[in-house]
Amino acid sequence: MSDLTDFRSSKDHFVQHDPQSPLTTDQKAAFGGLKYFDDEPSLKFTLEVQPYPEEETIEMQTTTGGAASFVRWAKIAFSVDGAPAELTVYKDASHGSLFLPFADSTSGDETYGSGRYIEPEAQPDGTLLVDFNYAYNPYCAYNAAWTCPITPAENRLPVPIRAGEKNFE
Repeated sequence: MSDLTDFRSSKDHFVQHDPQSPLTTDQKAAFGGLKYFDDEPSLKFTLEVQPYPEEETIEMQTTTGGAASFVRWAKIAFSVDGAPAELTVYKDASHGSLFLPFADSTSGDETYGSGRYIEPEAQPDGTLLVDFNYAYNPYCAYNAAWTCPITPAENRLPVPIRAGEKNFE
């Protein structure tokens, strides 16, 4: 089994069986597994970080009308099928963990409309590992009772990212 297969299997088990799962009891009873795109090696990147000169704390709107604080930390640039793409990586204002929300041209059709998330991995050489095969839906995609940050306009891509988790049905 690959790391990606293990990750997806663990997530399915968590979503169906864990008390902290975002699913309702009825959803758990009918759960047949999450849907994913096939592994796409071309959407795994080790990227140079372009830090913002001034780290600015922003309030990201949430699905329930509130806001969550994040620091605009750095930009990353890459290409998808030859098309240039750029995203902002944020840091959680409370914990400092890296957070990469994004929406793409599959959002609202093949994937969750408000976008998906990735947790980039800082590498020893200062680059970031960004593997879109691990892109996941926020909990509010499964159950509207959860609150989730909405992907900011600057992280909405015109290209399709056909990797990671698909729409929850």
